[in-house]
Amino acid sequence: MNSATVKTCLPWVVAVALFMEGLDTTIVNTAVPAIAEGLQVTPLSLKAVVSSYILSLAVCIPVSGWMADRYGTRRVFSAAVAIFTLASILCGLAQNVPMLVAGRILQGIGAAMMMPVGRLAIIRTFPKSELLRAMNFVIIPALLGPMLGPTVGGLIVHWFTWHTIFFINVPVGLAALWLAQRHMPDYRGASRRPLDVVGLVLFGSGVALLSWLLEIFGEHQIDAGSAAALLALSLGLLGAYALHARQTAHPLLRLALFRVRTFRVAVIGGFVTRLGVGGMPFLLPLLYQVGLGMPAWQSGLLMMPVAAAAMGMKLVSARVLARFGYRRVLITNTVMIGVVVSLFSLVGPATPIALIVLLGLAMGFFNSLQYTSMNSMAYADIEAADSSMASTIASSMQQMSMSFGLACGSLVAGWYLGGLPQTDRGAVTTALHYAVLTLGAFTMLSSLSFRSLHPQDGESVSRGSGRAVRVNTSS
Repeated sequence: MNSATVKTCLPWVVAVALFMEGLDTTIVNTAVPAIAEGLQVTPLSLKAVVSSYILSLAVCIPVSGWMADRYGTRRVFSAAVAIFTLASILCGLAQNVPMLVAGRILQGIGAAMMMPVGRLAIIRTFPKSELLRAMNFVIIPALLGPMLGPTVGGLIVHWFTWHTIFFINVPVGLAALWLAQRHMPDYRGASRRPLDVVGLVLFGSGVALLSWLLEIFGEHQIDAGSAAALLALSLGLLGAYALHARQTAHPLLRLALFRVRTFRVAVIGGFVTRLGVGGMPFLLPLLYQVGLGMPAWQSGLLMMPVAAAAMGMKLVSARVLARFGYRRVLITNTVMIGVVVSLFSLVGPATPIALIVLLGLAMGFFNSLQYTSMNSMAYADIEAADSSMASTIASSMQQMSMSFGLACGSLVAGWYLGGLPQTDRGAVTTALHYAVLTLGAFTMLSSLSFRSLHPQDGESVSRGSGRAVRVNTSS
């Protein structure tokens, strides 16, 4: 396969698949009331439809790197797209909740392989000097999917049946599968390492239990004593995995990679930052619908400026990073995200739509630069032989932070609401205002996690990615 052709087509292959995955993740949340009505169940009983997808992601992402090394990136990525597409058809044909949950679990398995394996193929195809530009292209549709999901989901369930939200994945999945077969390179590991079954059980069960606990805790479906016991169990399982990883020659996730400073700061700093901003996709629709009294589809439209600004930033992010360096950008940009998040506490019934759009543009602009910086710097000092393991760890931590961020947003809002009824619009709006202020303050504090970076960190990635001349960032 011609190298130039691969470099041209590979980003499109990964981008199409990630767009499908990102769109599906958020579109289902919007359609939950319509699905509940169609299956003649209560909306709360469909919590498993969302949580089952998250749990299967958490369990299966860690094994994706091993599968890519063993069976090749083309075969694993193509299988992942095929599984996701087939599962989408099964979800659309579901006649009851158990069938829908089974389909969502299968979707999660496919999605768990798509993101890390696609990212791995990008890392191994492009030299570090071109990596930032390539990842910028791939991240755009990955950002567009979640942003368009609420709007598209609201329109679909308004005009069609809920089954359609799953069937729209079929043509996209078939296109991604065709592209993968023609243009996905087939990278394999230099040596065959055995699957760490013990590590998979320890880490997978620990993360799954913790994700499930955070999902149900905000709805008070479990008493404090049981929650504390399950939390201790999940943390114990993760601690046991950390000990196990030190003692085995081929661990599922090689934690020794965290000794690489840029990788450690990017992954852990990114995890902490996403805990703050990860709750906004959950809180903003509530604020628009409850605080402003908008219908779901109009609320979804107000998320469009975020996506537009995210795409715009991708055009200049390489220049910004080449000009100012990763350390300065990440510290300053994280503070700016926290400020913008906090400003959403001013949104109320009397707020002009233009101001809300402006805030959305600012959030999309800064979020896009943040994710580009964190995702690309993680691989700045990673050796080629460790790229598969690094991609698996980064993808696992990213998925966990997104899930935990949504749960944190829900928990903070619920804590401020207290025992007041959710039908009280004023009380809910006030609670949401306090929640975004809290998340904004936490996000600003998370900027401290990037202070250990050096001014020259990330130059291997940013050098050559921007046309602007880099200047000394230590001044």
